[in-house]
Amino acid sequence: MRIDKRVFEFEWDEANIDKNKKHNVEDKEAEEVFLDERKKIFKDKLHSGGEERFRVVGKTKRGRLLFVAFAKRKNKIRIISARDINKKEVYLYEETA
Repeated sequence: MRIDKRVFEFEWDEANIDKNKKHNVEDKEAEEVFLDERKKIFKDKLHSGGEERFRVVGKTKRGRLLFVAFAKRKNKIRIISARDINKKEVYLYEETA
């Protein structure tokens, strides 16, 4: 999946705003992952029910590696969850080097 930086915006509402604070991830920080040139995006085959879901691993402006689950709705990205990447997932990001 390719995300065109010129075309997307993020969808936040009461269901997902501030949801990731439990993982110490601010909403704006989760958005930064999509601007990482080395990010890796792949389909989330396990959690795609009524809508197609994806996962992305990438770095924030401060160099924090995050794992973000999201859905794409027209030209909007709806972040479902965001957390720090775990040790077993680091290879997903390093493969894009």
